[in-house]
Amino acid sequence: MHWGNYSIGVGALVLRDEKVLLVRRAIEPGKGNWTNPGGYIEQHEPIEETIVREVYEESGVRAKVREIVAVRDQPRDIHNVYIAFAMEYQEGDPVPDGVESDGAGFFSLEEMKEMKVAGFTQWLVNIALNQTGAGLKADKSPIVPVNGHGFSILND
Repeated sequence: MHWGNYSIGVGALVLRDEKVLLVRRAIEPGKGNWTNPGGYIEQHEPIEETIVREVYEESGVRAKVREIVAVRDQPRDIHNVYIAFAMEYQEGDPVPDGVESDGAGFFSLEEMKEMKVAGFTQWLVNIALNQTGAGLKADKSPIVPVNGHGFSILND
C-alpha cells in the first residue's frame, strides 16, 4: 500500500479589536500578497505548537489556539491539507521577520479593501469575523490514552 505524498499547512486567524493579523509575503508563492500567518508542520511537532510558532516567527505576536475553524483539502501531486485556527491574541506588536514577511499588522475589513489580500485569506478573514459555529477544540482529557497524538472535538 502506498500512502502518497502529503503536506499539512496551518494558518492563524488572530483577532485584536475587530482587526485581523496579516503579514505581507516577502517570498514566492504569493510575494507581495497580504496573508494570515501560517506555515507547515514539522516532523514530531504537535500541530498546536506549529501554529503558535509560525505566528510568532512571522509577526512577533504571541497567540494561543482557541479552536479549529476551517479545513481546506487540495488533492494534487503532493496532497495538501490546510487547517485554520482561531487564536487568542496574547501580546506583542506585529513586526515582520524580514525573511518570509516584509510587513505585519492588524487590519480592519475597511483597510483590507485597499490592500492586496490573497483570495484564500479573504475567505478565512470572513470566517474569523463572521463565524457563528463553535468550531473544534483540542480534547485535553480523552477517554483513551493518546501517547502524543491529538484529538479534536466540537467546541461547546
